[in-house]
Amino acid sequence: MYDYKEGKKRIQEIITNKLKIEKEQEIPKDDYFTYENAYYGWVGAIFVDIRNSTQLFAYENKEEMSKVIRCFSSEVIEILRESDKLREIGIRGDCVYAIYAVPLKKDIYMMCDKAFTINTFLKMLNTILKENNFPICNAGIGLSCAEELVVKAGRKGTGVNNSVWIGKAVSYASKLSALANKMGIAKTIAMTPCVYDNAIRENREEKWFEKLYNYKIGEFYHGDVIKTEFNQWIEGGMK
Repeated sequence: MYDYKEGKKRIQEIITNKLKIEKEQEIPKDDYFTYENAYYGWVGAIFVDIRNSTQLFAYENKEEMSKVIRCFSSEVIEILRESDKLREIGIRGDCVYAIYAVPLKKDIYMMCDKAFTINTFLKMLNTILKENNFPICNAGIGLSCAEELVVKAGRKGTGVNNSVWIGKAVSYASKLSALANKMGIAKTIAMTPCVYDNAIRENREEKWFEKLYNYKIGEFYHGDVIKTEFNQWIEGGMK
Protein backbone atom coordinates (compact mmCIF):
# COMPACT_ATOMS: atom_id res chain seq x y z
CA MET A 1 0.00 0.00 0.00
CA TYR A 2 1.16 3.54 -0.77
CA ASP A 3 1.93 5.41 2.46
CA TYR A 4 0.41 8.78 1.58
CA LYS A 5 1.44 10.38 4.88
CA GLU A 6 5.09 9.60 4.17
CA GLY A 7 4.50 10.80 0.61
CA LYS A 8 3.36 14.17 1.95
CA LYS A 9 6.56 14.43 4.02
CA ARG A 10 8.73 13.69 0.99
CA ILE A 11 6.92 16.33 -1.11
CA GLN A 12 7.38 18.92 1.65
CA GLU A 13 11.08 18.03 1.90
CA ILE A 14 11.60 18.52 -1.85
CA ILE A 15 9.67 21.81 -1.86
CA THR A 16 11.51 23.31 1.12
CA ASN A 17 15.03 22.14 0.25
CA LYS A 18 17.30 24.58 -1.58
CA LEU A 19 17.99 23.71 -5.22
CA LYS A 20 21.10 25.10 -6.88
CA ILE A 21 20.63 25.71 -10.62
CA GLU A 22 24.00 25.97 -12.35
CA LYS A 23 24.32 27.56 -15.77
CA GLU A 24 27.21 25.86 -17.54
CA GLN A 25 28.69 26.17 -21.01
CA GLU A 26 28.35 22.39 -21.29
CA ILE A 27 25.79 20.16 -19.60
CA PRO A 28 27.88 17.70 -17.52
CA LYS A 29 27.64 13.93 -17.42
CA ASP A 30 25.19 12.19 -15.11
CA ASP A 31 27.72 11.75 -12.27
CA TYR A 32 27.54 15.49 -11.51
CA PHE A 33 23.77 15.50 -10.93
CA THR A 34 22.32 15.26 -7.42
CA TYR A 35 18.88 15.80 -5.92
CA GLU A 36 20.09 19.20 -4.73
CA ASN A 37 21.21 20.69 -8.07
CA ALA A 38 20.12 21.21 -11.66
CA TYR A 39 21.91 22.45 -14.78
CA TYR A 40 20.95 24.90 -17.50
CA GLY A 41 22.80 24.86 -20.82
CA TRP A 42 22.75 23.98 -24.52
CA VAL A 43 21.24 20.61 -25.35
CA GLY A 44 20.75 18.84 -28.69
CA ALA A 45 18.59 15.81 -29.45
CA ILE A 46 18.07 13.32 -32.28
CA PHE A 47 15.00 11.07 -32.49
CA VAL A 48 14.72 8.30 -35.09
CA ASP A 49 11.13 7.12 -35.36
CA ILE A 50 10.09 4.04 -37.37
CA ARG A 51 7.41 4.76 -39.99
CA ASN A 52 4.31 2.56 -40.18
CA SER A 53 5.40 0.70 -37.05
CA THR A 54 1.85 -0.58 -36.42
CA GLN A 55 1.89 -2.42 -39.74
CA LEU A 56 5.44 -3.65 -39.22
CA PHE A 57 4.73 -4.96 -35.72
CA ALA A 58 1.63 -6.75 -37.05
CA TYR A 59 3.72 -8.63 -39.63
CA GLU A 60 2.83 -12.32 -39.45
CA ASN A 61 6.37 -13.68 -39.40
CA LYS A 62 7.39 -12.65 -35.87
CA GLU A 63 10.93 -13.98 -36.25
CA GLU A 64 11.59 -11.82 -39.31
CA MET A 65 9.94 -8.79 -37.74
CA SER A 66 12.07 -9.19 -34.60
CA LYS A 67 15.23 -9.34 -36.69
CA VAL A 68 14.25 -6.15 -38.57
CA ILE A 69 13.69 -4.23 -35.33
CA ARG A 70 16.94 -5.53 -33.87
CA CYS A 71 18.92 -4.56 -36.99
CA PHE A 72 17.40 -1.09 -36.97
CA SER A 73 17.86 -0.35 -33.28
CA SER A 74 21.33 -1.84 -32.83
CA GLU A 75 22.90 0.06 -35.74
CA VAL A 76 21.15 3.38 -35.03
CA ILE A 77 22.41 3.15 -31.44
CA GLU A 78 25.90 2.38 -32.75
CA ILE A 79 25.84 5.55 -34.86
CA LEU A 80 24.41 7.76 -32.11
CA ARG A 81 26.56 6.57 -29.22
CA GLU A 82 29.97 7.54 -30.63
CA SER A 83 30.51 11.00 -29.12
CA ASP A 84 32.01 12.40 -25.93
CA LYS A 85 29.07 14.86 -25.92
CA LEU A 86 26.52 12.06 -25.48
CA ARG A 87 24.47 12.50 -22.30
CA GLU A 88 21.62 10.01 -22.78
CA ILE A 89 20.66 7.34 -25.28
CA GLY A 90 17.77 4.94 -25.34
CA ILE A 91 14.66 3.47 -26.95
CA ARG A 92 11.12 4.78 -26.50
CA GLY A 93 8.63 2.44 -28.11
CA ASP A 94 9.47 2.38 -31.82
CA CYS A 95 11.92 5.31 -31.55
CA VAL A 96 15.67 5.42 -30.85
CA TYR A 97 16.93 8.70 -29.40
CA ALA A 98 20.09 10.40 -28.17
CA ILE A 99 20.68 13.62 -26.25
CA TYR A 100 23.93 15.59 -26.40
CA ALA A 101 25.62 18.55 -24.80
CA VAL A 102 26.11 21.03 -27.67
CA PRO A 103 27.99 24.08 -26.37
CA LEU A 104 29.58 24.78 -29.78
CA LYS A 105 28.28 25.01 -33.35
CA LYS A 106 30.52 22.11 -34.35
CA ASP A 107 28.67 19.95 -31.82
CA ILE A 108 25.35 20.79 -33.48
CA TYR A 109 26.81 19.89 -36.88
CA MET A 110 28.01 16.61 -35.36
CA MET A 111 24.35 15.78 -34.71
CA CYS A 112 23.46 16.63 -38.30
CA ASP A 113 26.25 14.39 -39.57
CA LYS A 114 24.87 11.53 -37.49
CA ALA A 115 21.44 12.14 -39.03
CA PHE A 116 22.98 11.98 -42.53
CA THR A 117 24.72 8.72 -41.60
CA ILE A 118 21.50 7.19 -40.25
CA ASN A 119 19.64 8.25 -43.39
CA THR A 120 22.23 6.44 -45.52
CA PHE A 121 22.26 3.43 -43.19
CA LEU A 122 18.51 3.05 -43.73
CA LYS A 123 19.18 2.68 -47.47
CA MET A 124 21.73 -0.05 -46.72
CA LEU A 125 19.40 -1.80 -44.29
CA ASN A 126 16.47 -1.84 -46.71
CA THR A 127 18.68 -3.07 -49.55
CA ILE A 128 19.70 -6.04 -47.41
CA LEU A 129 16.14 -6.63 -46.19
CA LYS A 130 14.78 -6.68 -49.75
CA GLU A 131 17.49 -9.14 -50.83
CA ASN A 132 16.35 -11.48 -48.05
CA ASN A 133 12.60 -10.94 -48.63
CA PHE A 134 12.15 -9.23 -45.28
CA PRO A 135 9.79 -6.27 -44.71
CA ILE A 136 11.56 -2.92 -45.13
CA CYS A 137 12.00 -0.35 -42.36
CA ASN A 138 11.65 3.38 -43.00
CA ALA A 139 12.01 6.17 -40.46
CA GLY A 140 11.71 9.87 -39.71
CA ILE A 141 14.66 11.69 -38.15
CA GLY A 142 14.08 14.77 -35.98
CA LEU A 143 16.76 17.17 -34.67
CA SER A 144 16.48 20.08 -32.28
CA CYS A 145 18.71 22.16 -30.00
CA ALA A 146 17.98 24.72 -27.30
CA GLU A 147 19.02 25.90 -23.86
CA GLU A 148 17.36 23.50 -21.44
CA LEU A 149 17.00 22.90 -17.74
CA VAL A 150 18.15 19.41 -16.77
CA VAL A 151 17.01 17.92 -13.47
CA LYS A 152 17.68 14.58 -11.82
CA ALA A 153 14.28 13.11 -10.97
CA GLY A 154 13.11 9.92 -9.33
CA ARG A 155 12.73 8.42 -5.87
CA LYS A 156 15.76 9.19 -3.71
CA GLY A 157 17.31 6.10 -2.16
CA THR A 158 15.66 3.61 -4.53
CA GLY A 159 18.07 3.77 -7.46
CA VAL A 160 15.12 4.62 -9.70
CA ASN A 161 16.02 7.95 -11.29
CA ASN A 162 16.75 9.64 -14.57
CA SER A 163 17.44 13.06 -16.03
CA VAL A 164 14.44 15.14 -17.08
CA TRP A 165 15.11 17.50 -19.99
CA ILE A 166 12.89 20.58 -19.66
CA GLY A 167 12.72 22.69 -22.81
CA LYS A 168 12.35 22.52 -26.59
CA ALA A 169 15.36 20.43 -27.60
CA VAL A 170 14.06 16.99 -26.68
CA SER A 171 10.33 17.64 -27.18
CA TYR A 172 10.76 19.23 -30.63
CA ALA A 173 13.16 16.55 -31.86
CA SER A 174 10.57 13.95 -30.90
CA LYS A 175 7.74 15.84 -32.64
CA LEU A 176 9.78 16.39 -35.81
CA SER A 177 10.74 12.70 -36.01
CA ALA A 178 7.02 11.94 -36.04
CA LEU A 179 6.46 14.39 -38.93
CA ALA A 180 9.42 13.55 -41.17
CA ASN A 181 8.90 11.05 -44.01
CA LYS A 182 5.17 11.15 -43.25
CA MET A 183 1.98 13.15 -43.79
CA GLY A 184 3.05 14.52 -47.15
CA ILE A 185 6.61 15.31 -46.03
CA ALA A 186 8.73 13.14 -48.30
CA LYS A 187 12.11 14.03 -46.78
CA THR A 188 13.53 11.85 -44.01
CA ILE A 189 15.34 14.50 -41.91
CA ALA A 190 13.55 17.40 -40.18
CA MET A 191 15.21 20.02 -37.96
CA THR A 192 14.38 23.16 -36.03
CA PRO A 193 15.58 26.60 -37.22
CA CYS A 194 18.13 26.59 -34.39
CA VAL A 195 19.84 23.49 -35.80
CA TYR A 196 19.54 24.81 -39.36
CA ASP A 197 21.02 28.23 -38.56
CA ASN A 198 23.92 26.94 -36.45
CA ALA A 199 24.89 23.95 -38.61
CA ILE A 200 23.45 23.96 -42.11
CA ARG A 201 23.46 27.70 -42.84
CA GLU A 202 26.77 28.08 -41.00
CA ASN A 203 28.36 25.56 -43.39
CA ARG A 204 26.61 27.05 -46.47
CA GLU A 205 24.67 23.88 -47.15
CA GLU A 206 21.23 25.53 -47.47
CA LYS A 207 20.56 23.85 -50.83
CA TRP A 208 20.09 20.56 -49.00
CA PHE A 209 16.97 21.68 -47.12
CA GLU A 210 13.56 23.27 -47.64
CA LYS A 211 11.52 25.31 -45.17
CA LEU A 212 8.08 24.12 -44.08
CA TYR A 213 5.54 25.18 -41.49
CA ASN A 214 3.52 23.11 -39.03
CA TYR A 215 0.76 24.72 -36.97
CA LYS A 216 1.91 22.92 -33.80
CA ILE A 217 5.68 23.34 -34.17
CA GLY A 218 6.07 26.38 -36.40
CA GLU A 219 8.83 26.66 -38.99
CA PHE A 220 11.20 23.77 -39.59
CA TYR A 221 13.52 22.52 -42.33
CA HIS A 222 13.55 19.13 -44.02
CA GLY A 223 15.91 17.32 -46.37
CA ASP A 224 17.11 13.91 -47.50
CA VAL A 225 20.90 14.20 -47.18
CA ILE A 226 23.09 11.10 -47.46
CA LYS A 227 26.80 10.36 -47.00
CA THR A 228 28.37 10.20 -50.47
CA GLU A 229 31.08 7.58 -49.90
CA PHE A 230 28.75 5.36 -47.87
CA ASN A 231 26.06 5.63 -50.56
CA GLN A 232 28.50 4.83 -53.37
CA TRP A 233 29.52 1.67 -51.51
CA ILE A 234 25.87 0.64 -51.20
CA GLU A 235 25.16 1.28 -54.89
CA GLY A 236 28.34 -0.58 -55.80
CA GLY A 237 26.99 -3.78 -54.30
CA MET A 238 28.44 -3.43 -50.75
CA LYS A 239 31.47 -5.51 -51.63
